[in-house]
Amino acid sequence: MFKIKVKQAIESIDKVQANQWIEIDSPLFKKAEYQWDSDKILKSIPLINSHDHLVGNWYPKSGTNAPYINSHLWVEDNKVSASFLERNKIWTNSGNFDLLEANAPLLVKLGAFKNLFSGASVVQDHGVLQAQEYYDMFPIEVLRDYAQCHSITLGNWWGGDSPEEEMRKSKGKMPFIIHLAEGLDDETKKEFALLQKADLLQENTLIIHGISLTRSELDAVRKANASICWCPDSNYYLIGQTLDIISCLEKGVNIVLGTDSTMTGSINLLEEIRFAKKKFPEISAKQLYQMVTVNGYRALYLNGADLLNPQKNLLLLTNKKEDAFDNILYQEIDDIQLMVQRGVPLYGDISFMEYLNVDENDYYFFKTGNKEKFVVGHPEQIIDKIDSILGYHKSLPYIPF
Repeated sequence: MFKIKVKQAIESIDKVQANQWIEIDSPLFKKAEYQWDSDKILKSIPLINSHDHLVGNWYPKSGTNAPYINSHLWVEDNKVSASFLERNKIWTNSGNFDLLEANAPLLVKLGAFKNLFSGASVVQDHGVLQAQEYYDMFPIEVLRDYAQCHSITLGNWWGGDSPEEEMRKSKGKMPFIIHLAEGLDDETKKEFALLQKADLLQENTLIIHGISLTRSELDAVRKANASICWCPDSNYYLIGQTLDIISCLEKGVNIVLGTDSTMTGSINLLEEIRFAKKKFPEISAKQLYQMVTVNGYRALYLNGADLLNPQKNLLLLTNKKEDAFDNILYQEIDDIQLMVQRGVPLYGDISFMEYLNVDENDYYFFKTGNKEKFVVGHPEQIIDKIDSILGYHKSLPYIPF
């Protein structure tokens, strides 16, 4: 058993312990004790990004006429955006939304590394379900058990069954995920009523965005024990307004946080957390931490996925603040000292390598700032392939090398 001493350990939302020895139960770690710089380490579970479009993590943001009255206008405007057209040099959707075809895997793997480098070991990639091979190729957990619809207004234009059939397929045992009320016009304001009429507001419903939801509609969400994914950066960019988040918190709605893709949202989950705090300083760091951890497990139905085992899943961050939860507001990519999922070391300081029983060929080593790091997989090969297609180097702010 590998043991490490930490300054603070977040055991749960209501329990933080100081100066703790923690254990990592994994055959990939040697039996040892590690306590260098232990006064600078905060232990957490890895984070959850509850809404992303992995294939869309290009940069910069796209669209030429933001803000829009609704997101559907952006969908069309995006098609002539310089950022979208540049991304299409790598992969152009043939219309069947098969993310295993041509160069699509390059883009979706980039999106996975965006999440990994920000301490997220779980991400929900909202789109039509892919072949199992798709979910097996990522270094982190990309949610594979869910039902979905793009939106009430546009229907499942990107694939899948009708929203009613998708909900039936979920059997209440996996999330039913749908964009809803992402706008300020009459069309999007009517979407919630249509959701209710179709009996799609249930405990497993995960509403994405919900910008125009009224207080009475939020009461209905709470009564149904449904969840809402808040993506404030994307909302302000696309629409100029966001979900009534304060009412949500007052009413006890289960709120989770998502980045959306970098074509509309933050560059990663850590930046999304900071953006949310900047816009709503009255929201506590503890509440934001809850959105990217335990609330996400509930909304995405992950409680049976062995991702809460603290000896197999952990995130070691740089302890910068006396209040454990405040630390989440100040983390950068290079502040992540170690991330482990299901006993597998995914990312961290190179100093941990001497304690690992792994094949170093499975990892990439690089320097960011003054820190030397390792990461599972080979994101540098993805960047090289993209650069070779473009004919020039493409810099992406969520890739730290």
